[in-house]
Amino acid sequence: MDEDMEGDPLNLSTIQPLSADHTDGLIAFSAWFSSVHGYASLLVCTFGICTNIFNITILTRKDMWTPTNLLLTWLAVSDVLTMIPYIPFAIHFYCMNNEQKPLEETFTNSWSVYMLISVNLAATTHTISIWLGVSIAVFRFLQLRSTAKGALARQRKMHQVKVVTLSVFVLSCAVLIPNYMSNKLVERQLPGNKTMYALKELQLASNETSPVVFANVVTYAIIAKIVPCILMVIFGGSLLYSLGIKGRQRRRRLSSTKLTHKKGGPKPSKTTRMLLVVIILFLITEFPQGILIFISAIVPKFYENVYIPLGDLMDFIALLNNAVNFVLYCSMSNQFRSRFLEMYLNKRRTFKDVDKSSLTQSYNSITRTALTSVSIEKKMSV
Repeated sequence: MDEDMEGDPLNLSTIQPLSADHTDGLIAFSAWFSSVHGYASLLVCTFGICTNIFNITILTRKDMWTPTNLLLTWLAVSDVLTMIPYIPFAIHFYCMNNEQKPLEETFTNSWSVYMLISVNLAATTHTISIWLGVSIAVFRFLQLRSTAKGALARQRKMHQVKVVTLSVFVLSCAVLIPNYMSNKLVERQLPGNKTMYALKELQLASNETSPVVFANVVTYAIIAKIVPCILMVIFGGSLLYSLGIKGRQRRRRLSSTKLTHKKGGPKPSKTTRMLLVVIILFLITEFPQGILIFISAIVPKFYENVYIPLGDLMDFIALLNNAVNFVLYCSMSNQFRSRFLEMYLNKRRTFKDVDKSSLTQSYNSITRTALTSVSIEKKMSV
């Protein structure tokens, strides 16, 4: 390192490095989780790819085609693009890897190139997904506040969603260009004149950290993790507040009119609640990772002793988040569940499938009306 760099702002010698003695438990956990990570990831990815295909085919039906569902469709596409490349990656680097297998056979040039592509693609799709999550929160918030109705307003919203979706895809790729350039493969010589290939070490939070790498890591943590999570908290909180207001208004309206059984009355939006759960899952998955990445850039040895041992766990949690949306949609959306049963289980709604409770209520109402009329007629006759 040049002497001129001693006054550089990246000089982190004054920061107390993280002692490895405090992270022995993390390293032991990392070794154990690494042994099961590959197989668990295969199960999650297989399930997630199938269910996200279900999401795409159902949400793109003509009767399901709404601005919100358009965003959810592209979110499913991004999740599929995350999980498909991860399957060969998990099989080769985890399931087929063991202590007896030589490193040069695992980290060949071709597989290392594939690893580099997978790392860059995963960073891109995660960035796309989280900003689509922000878009979902913003559009739902604006939709609840908007008074515009009709086909023209719907077409305008669909156009806006398409523009935003395209912008998210393009800008996510553009913002991560420095990340693509920072990730490089290097050769490493092994005993016996053998060669393996690996990703170049970032050397974070040290005096040897490149200013470009430092700026890239901090920018990625802020733009791709922390800022979108903060925006989701703001707009998600606004959605929750709006739900509370609408709920109170509904209770006052019902208590004043005494129409507690009126089916046409306004109800809290199940769609909004479902989207709030999607937002919360994003926050649980992405915000801690963003904080860890940011700390890795400024605290010496944190990247090696904390972030890397937790890497497999964070990847697995992200894969789970990519895979659970189908379960969420089925459990919280009657319309989605009905379309899934109709399309994939050939279970169409018939007269017997109509809401039995509504038929029973209608029958009881008619019966009570008839009995009341008969009673009145008897009294008049007397």
